[in-house]
Amino acid sequence: MASKTPIAPSPLLTSLRPRKQNKKTPADANILINSARLAAQRHAFAFGEPVPVEQLVRALCDAKQGYTQFGGLRPYGVSLLYGGWDRERGFQLYQSDPSGNYSGWKATAVGAGAAAAQAILRADYAKKKKGGEEEKKATEGAGSDEGAATKDEGEDERPTLEQALALAVKVLSKTMDSAALTADKVELSTVTRDAETGYVRYRIFDAADLAPLLEAANAEAAKAKEAEDK
Repeated sequence: MASKTPIAPSPLLTSLRPRKQNKKTPADANILINSARLAAQRHAFAFGEPVPVEQLVRALCDAKQGYTQFGGLRPYGVSLLYGGWDRERGFQLYQSDPSGNYSGWKATAVGAGAAAAQAILRADYAKKKKGGEEEKKATEGAGSDEGAATKDEGEDERPTLEQALALAVKVLSKTMDSAALTADKVELSTVTRDAETGYVRYRIFDAADLAPLLEAANAEAAKAKEAEDK
């Protein structure tokens, strides 16, 4: 998506522009997404800063929960995943169900095949984290314990971005009803923060960016199948 930026954009202007709805997304999800966008823009307009992630999640879940309180109202029939960054808690991931309950996660999945996906995440997330820590220790060498203790524990608990991407694609390859992953069947995005500018960036991968990740996952799946056949 490309557009010309106004000379003096208003913090509330983006919420007034028409947005293209994703035809693949259920109607309930589109309504909740628009509500989240509006709530975020209202907070930014009123306080001059981005809304904290959990505050936005709680506001949306309060609306979802309200539709379960009275007869004659149909609850929103979707589960959502929320990912973002704020100053208070850094990177965060939340999941909410149609009842409005929400919880925080390091890694999770919703939708068809969620149970199998979560089983893979539980088994492999710790391995990715451990591998990243071992690589980090090898590059640092004999560093002081005092210096290591001052680092953010949340940073050490997360795998690298490359490891997380590989794990996400692996989960899709093992849970999707498809012989091989292709760019027209997979959508991938990341939320990162520029260490120099502090800006939080949301990136949607195009077909060219997805190609090496999907090729690696398909190759690994083919090797695993050959090993099973033997």
